[in-house]
Amino acid sequence: MERLNVALVVDNEAFGGAEVYVRRLLRCLPSWVAPSLVVGEPLAGAFPERVPKQIVASAVRSVWAPQIENALRALSPDVVHVNLADAGANLAAAQAAESVAPTVATLHRIGGAPQSSAVWDCYRRLAGGLAPSRIVEARLRDLGTPAERVTRIRPGVDIPAEPVEPSDRTPVVIGAIGGATGPDLLTAVAALRRRGRAVRVLVAGDGRDLAERARGLPVRLLGRLRDVSAFLRGLDVFCLPSRRDTLSLAVLEAMAHGVPCVTTAVGEVVDELAGAAMIVPPGDGPALAAALDRVSTDVALRRKLAHAAREKAEQDFDVRRMAAETADALAAAHNLSGSVR
Repeated sequence: MERLNVALVVDNEAFGGAEVYVRRLLRCLPSWVAPSLVVGEPLAGAFPERVPKQIVASAVRSVWAPQIENALRALSPDVVHVNLADAGANLAAAQAAESVAPTVATLHRIGGAPQSSAVWDCYRRLAGGLAPSRIVEARLRDLGTPAERVTRIRPGVDIPAEPVEPSDRTPVVIGAIGGATGPDLLTAVAALRRRGRAVRVLVAGDGRDLAERARGLPVRLLGRLRDVSAFLRGLDVFCLPSRRDTLSLAVLEAMAHGVPCVTTAVGEVVDELAGAAMIVPPGDGPALAAALDRVSTDVALRRKLAHAAREKAEQDFDVRRMAAETADALAAAHNLSGSVR
């Protein structure tokens, strides 16, 4: 494969899923891709990777992004890969990239960017649009990206060499992520306690709003994690009762570790994870409590779910597969632009 110089643009208001995605790409892109990075100053410290790097003033939600354009010209890439936090936040960055080289964009979240001539013109000019889900794929087309240039690439996570060994210990340890999913989980935990179930719950991430409601329950708030893998390896069950329209990387990471998962039927969860996780309706407290009751009291079920989860992650959500497919899409966009010229 001919060497391909790719500049990745990352500019966001806070470190999140888009940045995790870029870090994984930088680590796993095939050897024929030579990556460089243009990153907004607030996020520069999150990318210690040894790649050529241009640090610029943030242009999130700006009208134009001259520093990003100048940084890209200095790197002289064959193709630019812009990470769109949502459809509008990085519009100026995408426009700057298009003035330098063929531009491929990964849209991480729907929303933002009301229809306008500027939005339409920018997305219409993209050499490629990458979507982690069918919902985002449709959004890219709605924004003007030609359908034949939109590629759906499933998200990817690291697959540990060894999965978690299922345990029959008591109490059963349930892991979760704080924030918006917390209240539904706490309601279910209270129901389990009333039934006399022996469970212990570890909540990672921002759980400040849960502290009062968790009082008296077997719940420990851990805050931000330094080692996600170590957290997952200490669990018997992972629970994410999301109400948002998304396929969570947190669930995929738990599955990759071979941890049985309980989650909700939002977005593409049913299409992608049916048979590999227990799935309940979003916002249905009794259904969530029943699922957690069943999985926490049935060791055989936990073993079955653990095996199915690991197998599904290996088959469809390996980060190496995601990086390889992304590299192929970038090369295709570069080749397309050359044939057009």
